[in-house]
Amino acid sequence: MIAVVVTVSPPSVRLAQPDDAEAIRAIYNREVTGSTVTFDLVPRSPDAQRAWLAAHAGVHPAVVAVRDGVILGFGSLSAYRPRPAYATTVEDSVYVRHDARRQGVGAAILGELVRLATTHGFHAVMARIAGGHDGSIQVHRACGFELVGVEKEVGRKYGRWLDVVLMQRLL
Repeated sequence: MIAVVVTVSPPSVRLAQPDDAEAIRAIYNREVTGSTVTFDLVPRSPDAQRAWLAAHAGVHPAVVAVRDGVILGFGSLSAYRPRPAYATTVEDSVYVRHDARRQGVGAAILGELVRLATTHGFHAVMARIAGGHDGSIQVHRACGFELVGVEKEVGRKYGRWLDVVLMQRLL
């Protein structure tokens, strides 16, 4: 028997641009309507997506992973909490297109977000991951995040109570 090994080149990761809004929206809305990885219940409109992208600039950027001109995923940094004492902490979000999973896309995005958080002088990056999404937990663990807690049954979607796994990486 001959084994065939297919290698996939790693994606490049860059800052998101306004022209990326529709590709980001398509990836995100598939998760809104078909999974529990986001607690949003209503898909984003084009206007809402453009506003989201405009809000993710500067020290709280959005990035996209691209291979062969195709956006395979995106991620962002957001303020962790609004009170001033939290200013040195950010929260990451990572979304990978369903047909690009298990190809290093999530790790590439998260690695760039950690690099940007470090460059921007943040001290901690938090991840809030819907319980049961082991792939995301594994990617975060591989990127140096540690489990710091589980918020039990804090969300409800599709008639189910959902936990949130809280992970953290100190920079």
